[in-house]
Amino acid sequence: MPMYSIGSQGPEVERIQVRLKKLGFYRGPIDGDFKGGTDAAVRAYQRSVGLEIDGMVGSITWASLFGAEPVPEPAILQESLGQKCLALTGTFETGKMPPDCFAGISGDFDGQGMSFGVLQWNFGQQSLQPLLKEMNTAHPNILQEIFAQEYQLLVDILGMDLQEQIVWVRSIQHPVQHFIYEPWQGYFKTLGRTPEFQGIQAKYAQHLHQKAFNLCQEYQLWSQRALALMFDIVVQNGSISAVVRQTIMQEISELNSELNKETLELEKMRIIANRRSEACKSQWVEDVRSRKLTCANGEGIVHGVPYNLSQQFGIALRS
Repeated sequence: MPMYSIGSQGPEVERIQVRLKKLGFYRGPIDGDFKGGTDAAVRAYQRSVGLEIDGMVGSITWASLFGAEPVPEPAILQESLGQKCLALTGTFETGKMPPDCFAGISGDFDGQGMSFGVLQWNFGQQSLQPLLKEMNTAHPNILQEIFAQEYQLLVDILGMDLQEQIVWVRSIQHPVQHFIYEPWQGYFKTLGRTPEFQGIQAKYAQHLHQKAFNLCQEYQLWSQRALALMFDIVVQNGSISAVVRQTIMQEISELNSELNKETLELEKMRIIANRRSEACKSQWVEDVRSRKLTCANGEGIVHGVPYNLSQQFGIALRS
């Protein structure tokens, strides 16, 4: 059952904010971002109508706010498993839920000119240009609608050599703080929110999904959550070294052979999550562990944001 609470984002949250503002409980911006102000408004509303005060908008609170209409599912639940895994890791990376995790943008802080998208493809390594070119080939009307009078300039830039592209992209951002100037930041973020460009991002992440799938086979894992775990390992950490693999396999061999299928899967994922995390530099171990155990357990807190993989992403302990 869909549930909206702190950390949730998207059009469903925006509807909640609009309704609570109309009722006089919410005084913040209508931004589709469920933060403390929205949580306080939900709790105040729940208190006023005699509901359990938990700050969560599930079926009961939604029905109280909107009547018989069922709680809408996040749009990501209708996508492929690969795109769900991509969105989850992108959310960890950007702190933004779908669709905004697909629209992450940063400037030249790392010398790459500009990075954009759920996996931060960039100009410097020429990893972003193919996505933009494919969008212009497959959906030129959408690109033209978004970039309006700057559309032809963008197309011209994509046809230039790398040095000219870097000079241009540095010209549309702050030279010290490296934030992208408007209207370009807004244009790119709008592009990242379109289903068409999200599909292109998923296409260009397929090789990473294949690596994650291969890791699942290597460790004899079968569940959706296992694929999400391995995909996050591939993106954040690269892979699992031979030394760490040996430790993992030894611990897996010591598990009770009479465990049922689901419990065995969970225990194996927890071993992988912990051992891969402990192989990181000491200052990053707990950050990595929180992400990996959230994937393994199906829920957890990462960077202060609570996650429930089944409710928010449709990723479950099933094949």
